[in-house]
Amino acid sequence: MAASDSHSQPEPPICLEPRLAPVPSGWFMMGSTTGQDCERPVHRVWVDAFLLATTQITNAEYERFLRATGSPAPPFCNDPNFYHPQQPVTGVSWFEADNYCKWLASQTGRSYRLPSEAEWERAARGDMEQKEFPWGDDDDPPQSLPDYATRWLNGPEVVAQYAPNTFGIYNLCDNVHEWCSDWYDPAYYASSPDRNPRGPEQGQRKASRGGSWRHHVKVSRCSARSSIPPNFQYADYGFRVACSH
Repeated sequence: MAASDSHSQPEPPICLEPRLAPVPSGWFMMGSTTGQDCERPVHRVWVDAFLLATTQITNAEYERFLRATGSPAPPFCNDPNFYHPQQPVTGVSWFEADNYCKWLASQTGRSYRLPSEAEWERAARGDMEQKEFPWGDDDDPPQSLPDYATRWLNGPEVVAQYAPNTFGIYNLCDNVHEWCSDWYDPAYYASSPDRNPRGPEQGQRKASRGGSWRHHVKVSRCSARSSIPPNFQYADYGFRVACSH
């Protein structure tokens, strides 16, 4: 062995787990009086403390899952608008996102999963009660965000390029839609329990939250709801993981 080799240091291991931000337990007002019908009625909800990934799961993070499990790659993995290692992975179905969570849990011994709609909205609001956006009210609309006109031109942007919300979480309400654990029911809020709601027992579509690079207005309100069938693979759908304490 050469002298220089004898003093070389091993490369640090790649961190398997995403960076997590604590979201404290608490009550908040979920929904909106000015949004879509499915966001009403506004109702008081308690969410237990949990951890949420500070960014959407990236291509680099998802690649480790693909190599470990032999799962099929997403349909947009070779498109130059989507394959940067630090862009969010897109074109992942709900089932694939759920499988990633199960794999990560099996590798770490921690309870990784997709967040519920209530958890996602609690995290997005960041203790800013009934504000439209993570940064506040619509006195400062999405179009007023830094570099808005030049962002998201042909695909999602690299994660965590701009300021996080008050909980230290990035890209909430923008970049890609994020899968949630709940089945979707537009009338669910009328009968939702007031503590840790998890959505209906069954359904045809899975709930999602957040804005999309494909939309005309690319940043959603904190309360905005969306949904698609769980097997769909769209170029503006990704996910982030939650973890129970």
